[in-house]
Amino acid sequence: MRDDGRPLARVRPIPAASVHESVACVECHQDLATIVDFPHPEKLAKVDCAACHDDEVKKYAGSVHATARREGSQYAASCVDCHGMHDIKASSDPQSPTHHLQLAATCAKCHGDPEVIAKGGIPEDVTKNFADSIHGKALSRSGLVVAPTCSDCHGSHDILKHGDPKGSVGPGHVPATCGKCHEGIARQFGTGVHGAALAKGESNAPSCQICHTAHAIQRTDKSEWQLSAIRQCGTCHAARIATFRDTFHGQVTALGSRAVAGCADCHGAHEIRPASDPLSPVSPGRLVATCGKCHANASASFVRYDPHANKHDRARNPALYFASKFMTGLLFTVFAFFGVHTSLWFAKEFRDRRGTGAPKAGGAK
Repeated sequence: MRDDGRPLARVRPIPAASVHESVACVECHQDLATIVDFPHPEKLAKVDCAACHDDEVKKYAGSVHATARREGSQYAASCVDCHGMHDIKASSDPQSPTHHLQLAATCAKCHGDPEVIAKGGIPEDVTKNFADSIHGKALSRSGLVVAPTCSDCHGSHDILKHGDPKGSVGPGHVPATCGKCHEGIARQFGTGVHGAALAKGESNAPSCQICHTAHAIQRTDKSEWQLSAIRQCGTCHAARIATFRDTFHGQVTALGSRAVAGCADCHGAHEIRPASDPLSPVSPGRLVATCGKCHANASASFVRYDPHANKHDRARNPALYFASKFMTGLLFTVFAFFGVHTSLWFAKEFRDRRGTGAPKAGGAK
């Protein structure tokens, strides 16, 4: 009721399923309290959700969406873009746009719209990659509420840019974010050289999204992904991948076969340690067991084979280095000798033909 005893008019009834079904219009549209004649004007003052949702609004104020709106963007998401307006439902409601199984589609309204992407300054359309990922398929095809969706990685109201060091997907925070679901893997990663580098603040050290990507995450037991992981290792370890490609293992994997060992088969996947660490699978004490996973007859002499032999590294491979130099010199000498020999032969033939002339028909000269 109004102060003058007249009932509050609800021009647009709130659906019974809305969480605000018991909330009077004036509690959100406070400018209605000053209106005497109804129906009220079509355009009302902007609703301030902070009156009831102060914590959420404060978080949103520091988000990338709120920042973009303050900078003049009309495409950045606001409360109603995600939650709706008069038909707001609880996130636990399967029909709610913020329900776990619906949230990816809600985010896709902006992040999958070419116009919004172009005009809103969004770097790329990630929705298709996510839909085809192992996480996206688990949500849309299997209906698994335990599968992560957008908010599990990026947050809900306090979403920051992916490069922001304070964000959940910022450098250094990704392992902890992924570790909310993959706790065991996160522990392994933390004990490896990559996790240690991140812990020291080396932001360029590889993290989960570097090897698995951010949105297009695929099953790791597929040969296609395993072969791509070898190439991915080469983006940081260019010298190592070059020497690996010179070996039988490297050449077979380059041809698209996973019948032989790749990087992770020898070094491990997440708990990668230096060879000097006794716990590393490529440490001297464990190398026979590591090679023995594929080669049942592996022995101490067998593992003397260098999978990263480098003919240019004299300190690491002196015999290979000098053998390479010898072969290079031998090839140069052989080709130089025959090159000079051929040149002199042609010169002699040229002089002979000029001195005697070409033979005439019937043998006459």
